[in-house]
Amino acid sequence: MNICGYYPESINEGEGMRAVIFISGCRHRCPGCFNPKTWNFNFGEPFTLERQREIICEMAANPLLDGLTLAGGDPFFSADEACGFLHELRAVLPDFPVWIYTGYTYEELTAVPGSPEWNLLAMCQVVIDGRFVEELKDTTLPYRGSSNQRIIDIPSSLAGSGVVDWQPVVL
Repeated sequence: MNICGYYPESINEGEGMRAVIFISGCRHRCPGCFNPKTWNFNFGEPFTLERQREIICEMAANPLLDGLTLAGGDPFFSADEACGFLHELRAVLPDFPVWIYTGYTYEELTAVPGSPEWNLLAMCQVVIDGRFVEELKDTTLPYRGSSNQRIIDIPSSLAGSGVVDWQPVVL
């Protein structure tokens, strides 16, 4: 698996201050995608165990971070490898909230319990799902590019019988 970007701090890809890792590779090829070079699975740098541990150490040392976001490309095309990284993360930061972006829908990801995609989803707290649809582009929406995309509370959704929308923390 390659990564095509890493932001140690961002406020654009989820609630609060988040580290963001962009995983290379996407087969959705959404028209109007903001970064089509991320479609290439070989773009960027190899996400070696050494690099993973380096990033995890940076996150653990940053008291300002509210969590991690996995974006892309689409992390679900590298689900097994992304799960491996999250296992490494959980060994150091067991309760660190993880958000994940995907062009798949929640229903597609949960269709086969125990699949690599299902397992990756279950390791995260929030998913922004659905392909980017250029005709539905809306730059006023928080954390997503088109109005068909949803922000889903994964643990609540998996525990119930349907999709539960994520609710922002109100202070």
